[in-house]
Amino acid sequence: MKKVIYFLSIVLLITSCKKDEPKEYVTLSGKILNQNSDSLVVRSRVYSKTIKVNADGTFSDTLKVATGVYNFFDGAESASIYLKNGFELVVSLDTKQFDESISFTGEGAEVNNYLAARSLMQEGVFENDSLFKVEKPIFDEKIAGIKESFHALLNKTQNLDSLFIADEQKGIDGFTQYIASMYEEKQYLNTVLAKGNVSPKFTDYENFKGGTTSLDDLKGKYVYVDVWATWCGPCKREIPFLKEVEKAYHGKNIEFVSISIDQAKDHEAWKQMVAEKELGGIQLFADNDWKSQFVTDYKINGIPRFILIDPQGNIVTPDAPRPSSDDLKVLFDELKI
Repeated sequence: MKKVIYFLSIVLLITSCKKDEPKEYVTLSGKILNQNSDSLVVRSRVYSKTIKVNADGTFSDTLKVATGVYNFFDGAESASIYLKNGFELVVSLDTKQFDESISFTGEGAEVNNYLAARSLMQEGVFENDSLFKVEKPIFDEKIAGIKESFHALLNKTQNLDSLFIADEQKGIDGFTQYIASMYEEKQYLNTVLAKGNVSPKFTDYENFKGGTTSLDDLKGKYVYVDVWATWCGPCKREIPFLKEVEKAYHGKNIEFVSISIDQAKDHEAWKQMVAEKELGGIQLFADNDWKSQFVTDYKINGIPRFILIDPQGNIVTPDAPRPSSDDLKVLFDELKI
């Protein structure tokens, strides 16, 4: 009898140890209301896993991952999700209120609910443009308050890994620094590049059709400038819309100028794309890509960027609507172009 009890004790001990062993995968399940797709994608720069979503919005799968933050994509929108082998996450989501509704339960819920709350807070910073219109001392006070609120959210969240906390603290610093740089840029746009000020100029840019072109050559007409590059996906997506706008305003008091800031090594790629895509308007190649004086004077840090200049060479707007936006036609109509 003692031998039987001893044997059973050993079995129970082994079983208990196995139960305590961490799982080498993540269990991810949940339900999506108003789903955008029949699948989800969990991905990073080096990992991708597609998860089937049933007709009723439910899903369940296992993922073997390296610990870290991943992108959780439902076919239309995405969120950040923190995964670690051993987590058993249950996701709840209504895509009609994606960021507001996403929530997590189960093992690993705390860190992921934190990420969801942090994302909402970040969006809230950008919802009210008044932040970027206040005087510098008031802005600095508001930024300090924003930084404090992010730290408060992080500090009150339980069961966070120390490395995750350290990364988040760096992220908070980076985010507030980014907001500060946006403020400086907007102040520059609203002062140095304010409506009515003389526009920065470009001089003797190579013209695809031959010769060179300067901004002063175009005085007497409005000039709609598109700063782009052949490698820029969003720039290329605007091309069909730009062609439509050019066609609609052909013969009007406006010139459409596209300035490529491709590097010198991509000069031939620029010429080839202009020819193959039959790009219209005035196609120019900047003299020094991102370092071109016109680009730096307009504080262009991302493309595509659109600028509108009046017939006298003065700024109408240093950040004009894109060709794909209905606001562009409204602006042109207001100016009676």
